Amino acid sequence: MEAPTEIKDRIKRLNERLARYIPPRETWTPAEEALFKPIDLYRVPVEDARAMQLRAIKHTFTRHYKLNQFYREYCERRSFTPEDIRMYDDLERIPLIPDLSFKPNLTFNQHPSGKDFAYWITTIFTGALPKVVIKGPNPTFDDVIDAFSAAEMVVTYSSGTSGGHTVIPRDMRTYMTQQYANAKLQSCLYDLMAFDHFLLFFPKWTQTNLYIGRDKAHKSEMLNDVGYALDFEISADLTLKAMTAKEQQGGTPTSAQERQTKIVEIGIKWLERYEKTTDMIGLEGSPFLIHALMQTLEREGQRFEFGERGMIGTGGGWKVSEDKSVSAPDFRKRVEEVLGIPETKCWDCYGSVEMGGMVNTCPEGHYFHIPYTWFKPLVLDSSLVPADYGERGRFAFLDGLAGSYPGFIMTGDQVRMLEHCPVCDRPGPVLEPEVKRIPSEEVRGCATVLQRILAQTLHGDNK
Repeated sequence: MEAPTEIKDRIKRLNERLARYIPPRETWTPAEEALFKPIDLYRVPVEDARAMQLRAIKHTFTRHYKLNQFYREYCERRSFTPEDIRMYDDLERIPLIPDLSFKPNLTFNQHPSGKDFAYWITTIFTGALPKVVIKGPNPTFDDVIDAFSAAEMVVTYSSGTSGGHTVIPRDMRTYMTQQYANAKLQSCLYDLMAFDHFLLFFPKWTQTNLYIGRDKAHKSEMLNDVGYALDFEISADLTLKAMTAKEQQGGTPTSAQERQTKIVEIGIKWLERYEKTTDMIGLEGSPFLIHALMQTLEREGQRFEFGERGMIGTGGGWKVSEDKSVSAPDFRKRVEEVLGIPETKCWDCYGSVEMGGMVNTCPEGHYFHIPYTWFKPLVLDSSLVPADYGERGRFAFLDGLAGSYPGFIMTGDQVRMLEHCPVCDRPGPVLEPEVKRIPSEEVRGCATVLQRILAQTLHGDNK
């Protein structure tokens, strides 16, 4: 399926701007070839994509089986080896890791820190480790992560909604290719590089190790002009307090309310700066922050009319503001009423710290389009068996781009996957717009097995 000329020109510009993110062609792995070679990632014929997917995932699985002790032991307990992958359908038999397994606080029964946490990272990691120097007698969670960063690794963590961070280590090549994947996937749907200015309601990537901040590092090179409404240091402790304080105190802490008020003020002043210009502008951030901005504008009787020269992007979900969430259609309607930006200029993305490429909504129908050349999505039924298209279940995936950690993961999200979008003509699979969290009791048994394997591996490494 030929990519439209507009997309070809757009990807050419993207490749020029993000040239340093693309490794030499002669060194591409099958997964990297599945990312860099197709022009429009959403218009690859399904049969061609499955052939790429099989090569990519088998290559990456073989790497982890050979080089990652804890994952190899996990696979051996399930009697599955790389030789068992002979055809496309065999991919569904690859042992999946519950996302809970990447929460070190469950392994240590406490918020992790110190050298034990450092050893835990090395156990999760696949590949040759650089020399990591951790200074001081009692290093904190962030001290350990910063030490890995100084050794040119990227260790990021989730927001910790459930009271514990998910931690993922990446070597620089994995990090750069996944950054490029995020940029290309968005560019295949929206021409973000045509916009003059963007304001991000995400943490500035230089100020945090949060994945939702670090995965936006490419924006400063991809986009024409980028500002950050959250331009302050965000540590792991601050994040965990923010995510759990509401439950403990019965409401949002005063300090968090004050910080949110300042962020909203920054956003409103930024919008006012470009209101009377012809510049194209975009806001991108967590939906609860953009929603808070619109609520403030409504209270103050203020609205804008940016029209087609405006764009709104959201990602990260509502987190601890779930009780204030609105449906995606209602959110887009409110954007049009308050900011004057049409629905076709609103996009949402879904992903996690473990995923190597975000899932973005299309402008035509707002369904989440899944990358499908290096990435195999699955929906699991209540018995954790792959379900058919159209059935609701637990989202899982096999990520061929995850070269430095085993990216074969069961999430805690409930989804419904369709074989293709019912609105646009892109041929790949999609998720329906509403994604919900589900209880994880049924995967805790698998997670416990993995945590025991991790503990045994850690014990061996510390001998």
